[in-house]
Amino acid sequence: MLKEIKYLIFITIITIFIFFTFRYYFSEENFKKSYRAKNNIDKKIKTYSKEIPVLENDTDSIIEYVKQSSKKKKKKYNFWKLLENNEK
Repeated sequence: MLKEIKYLIFITIITIFIFFTFRYYFSEENFKKSYRAKNNIDKKIKTYSKEIPVLENDTDSIIEYVKQSSKKKKKKYNFWKLLENNEK
């Protein structure tokens, strides 16, 4: 009996919490506040974007290409030949 009462209290607390959460979230006051906040953010973005300094491009001739010599002989490996050599 005590266990059922405990579960009933838990369920009622959870449902009350969910009810008040949805009630606040879908209220007119919350819609007005969120709309005002979105407008303020847009205004701030516009004002700050005008004040951003433009930096000069200083990346000219940064990359130096190194010429690789083709004199080195690279050993070519074949997978099957390597296996055959190990088996002997």
